[in-house]
Amino acid sequence: MSIKVKRFRAQPMSRLLEGRGELGSLMRTAQLIERAQAHLRAGLPEELASHLHVGGYRDGRLTLIADGAAWLTRLRYEQPRLLERLHELPGFEAVQGFTLKVRPVRPARAPLRQVRRLPARAGDELSSCAADIEDPRLRQALERLAAHAEREEPS
Repeated sequence: MSIKVKRFRAQPMSRLLEGRGELGSLMRTAQLIERAQAHLRAGLPEELASHLHVGGYRDGRLTLIADGAAWLTRLRYEQPRLLERLHELPGFEAVQGFTLKVRPVRPARAPLRQVRRLPARAGDELSSCAADIEDPRLRQALERLAAHAEREEPS
């Protein structure tokens, strides 16, 4: 039994992205959605435009996402005008309406750092306990803990 090795030539990225495969189709869809978002934002008041995101297209409806319920309410009032504006773009004539969703954007926060303090007296107690311990690993662990104690600086 022999194994034949198929040698495929590397394809340029332009062929992959603009080709007829799944990746090319996905890229075309993403570019269409980006064009629609830019076109719709251009027709909205500046304060509302930054809260509008186009989520996708399905069953003749374009999904519009707002980052808050108040912004979504304002988008509801703008629907007829937005639909007219969207029909101006080639490729979006078939859009019949919008599906509106709220997806709040919450910035990632670093967890609060809890600073713990070990009083000098507690450090002294740990040091005295460590002196009485015969197990070397336990004694070293207690000494390391005691080293974290706050030391009073002489005046």
